Amino acid sequence: MTQVSHQPWGEVADVGSVDLWVLQSSNVKVEVLTLGAIIRAVCCRGNNGQMEDVVLGYDDLEGYVSDKRYMGAVVGRVANRIAGGRFVVEEKEYQLEINNGPNALHGGLKGFNKAIWLATAVEDGVQLSLTSPDEDQGYPGEVKASVSYTLQGETLTAEYQASSTKTTPINLTNHSYFNLAGQVHDASNIYDHQVSISAQSYLPVDDTSIPTGEIRAVEGTPFDLRQQTVIGPRLKELPGPGFDHNFCLSGPKDPWAVRPAARVCHPASRRVLEVSTSQPGVQFYTANFLDGSITGKGGSRYGKHNSFCLETQNWPDAVNQRSRGPCHKVNCRRARGNLTPVSKKQSLLKT
Repeated sequence: MTQVSHQPWGEVADVGSVDLWVLQSSNVKVEVLTLGAIIRAVCCRGNNGQMEDVVLGYDDLEGYVSDKRYMGAVVGRVANRIAGGRFVVEEKEYQLEINNGPNALHGGLKGFNKAIWLATAVEDGVQLSLTSPDEDQGYPGEVKASVSYTLQGETLTAEYQASSTKTTPINLTNHSYFNLAGQVHDASNIYDHQVSISAQSYLPVDDTSIPTGEIRAVEGTPFDLRQQTVIGPRLKELPGPGFDHNFCLSGPKDPWAVRPAARVCHPASRRVLEVSTSQPGVQFYTANFLDGSITGKGGSRYGKHNSFCLETQNWPDAVNQRSRGPCHKVNCRRARGNLTPVSKKQSLLKT
């Protein structure tokens, strides 16, 4: 049985009030903010029996208001990068705000992570809803989006839905930073974590982190994470600063289904995070751009490689890479009237 409660958590000037929702089962506690549909905390037991938080974040609301790293937030309308911030839908070109080098990232300067969502209690959790107006951040169509967080035992499920009045890209995901050591008030690196990702291929990227168009087999490369792999030594084999790549979980001809995506374990605490998703890709990111300038929970300074993200989503820049077939169609499908499911992510924390 999951206990669901909520309380006021602060006020954002010229935006509105923010509530904190708490989902509590016997072994896991999850805190959710109505700002950005942010997962503020995930607390679970390690081998010491103590409940400890395993996601990075901030102690107060101001931290999340000023945050530029999407800590725990739902990002959209389109997660990940769109090359040049441009795309064409139904023979019309759209120009988005540029906020990541030459590209658009995670929905723009004021994406879904900066909006206050309307929260409603549901069985074992909370549903958060948001209306994004036509031309919001440059995107066409009015979009009604929602995410439901439900906690059953040790399983946290996030299910996303969206509908639009016009054909528009939609690609929603959660951007939580995990450190399974459970010491996010003094987060150390994740070099001792072990990861496996159920992907036969990945997407190489250019110097601005846009996929090149190639779908490359992981076999024989540092991106082969099909077997449990210690993160620290593998990071040393990569040519760049770390992992920030899409791993391909399913292909154009594969049927829609929820599939195992990734598993991360921390041997010292015996915590395990397992992720399943219906989405065709997962972006594995090792916090390459955290540089110690962010003051997080308990005054901790969040540095490079002190956490990881597993962002279940459609393939990056799919709206501009039509050879991707179904990813482009999913990203740009018209959804009128009833809400159309566009993503489902399921995470299981084991001790």
